[in-house]
Amino acid sequence: MDKHRIDKWLWAARFFKTRALAADEVGKGRVLVNGQVAKPSRELREGDRIEWRQGGLVRTFVVQALSRMRGPAATAQSLYEETADSVAARLAAAAERRAHPEPALAIDHGRPTKRDRRQLADWDRWSASVDGD
Repeated sequence: MDKHRIDKWLWAARFFKTRALAADEVGKGRVLVNGQVAKPSRELREGDRIEWRQGGLVRTFVVQALSRMRGPAATAQSLYEETADSVAARLAAAAERRAHPEPALAIDHGRPTKRDRRQLADWDRWSASVDGD
């Protein structure tokens, strides 16, 4: 049976842009193979179950095929199959993010510009007050 390193396979399956990023993620203990924490040099076989913690979400994949080369996205997607539970959890998390967006993302513009600060200063300087100050 053909065997490959997990970091090379994650790179070939296009989960990571570079092999170094894949090895770093595996090295941090965020990737489990068949329920065990993996090292970047871990041998991977067809049928292995990969669990990957991505943010607060755990994604689960079953290895369908092995590849030594990074190919097009369509070919990379044929290397694995995401489990039904993982797909459901990912879609639920996406729906949750849409329902409750991050408040900081609603801010249209950041720091006031020099022009904005001058306008605020003029407004404070010339505001009408009751006591005549």
